[in-house]
Amino acid sequence: MAEDKNVKKEQKDRGRWFREMRSELKKVVWPGPEKVTKNTGTVLLYSLVFGAFIWVFDGVAALFIKTLLDLLG
Repeated sequence: MAEDKNVKKEQKDRGRWFREMRSELKKVVWPGPEKVTKNTGTVLLYSLVFGAFIWVFDGVAALFIKTLLDLLG
């Protein structure tokens, strides 16, 4: 009997959760195509800049380690 009550309570809680989720999703203001395009371009640009920075830093660090190993070895 106690298990039946727990199962029913979980089902009610799950149903309530879905209703609340649907209610919250109706409040979301979705961006328009122009805003999505602008944000996508910004993300791509920053990704390229950050990737280039990591690439240069990796090259400098590798050169430094190689030089250090050549001097010590």
